[in-house]
Amino acid sequence: MGPGSDWNSVDGEGSRSFWTSMEKTLIILKPDAVKNKHIGHIVTRIEEEGFKILGMKLLQLSKSDAQKFYEVHKERPFYDDLCNYMISGPVVVAALEAPAAVQKWRDLIGATDPKEAAANTIRALYAESKEANAVHGSDSAENAQNEVAFFFKDGELIG
Repeated sequence: MGPGSDWNSVDGEGSRSFWTSMEKTLIILKPDAVKNKHIGHIVTRIEEEGFKILGMKLLQLSKSDAQKFYEVHKERPFYDDLCNYMISGPVVVAALEAPAAVQKWRDLIGATDPKEAAANTIRALYAESKEANAVHGSDSAENAQNEVAFFFKDGELIG
């Protein structure tokens, strides 16, 4: 096995036919999840689902940080409301690792609108609304790299 990789069985019999690279993703527990005391529930779920937590911080975003982080949405009509919401209270940012971590996390959190989220997903369980939807997840491996680097400096991640 190479560094940062895990063997996966394709036949269920323990045959190690190929290996999958470990991938990082950034998650944010948004102000509604922090305010409603869901940090512990969500972190427990993260661990139960097999993610490795590489780093985690509780912080208060500045307006400037929120605008920079969500700059990709700058031309969208919800940009200002999103930035204002993200600075409305503390957030928890975390870097996670798992095989196919970006997709695995997105599957676990469910649809943006909790009314459309599958049962037992994080948003179905903990989100208040489409806007106050409990969690952020990177949408691609490339964006995950950029987002992790936005919040974590070299040497801050363990593992």
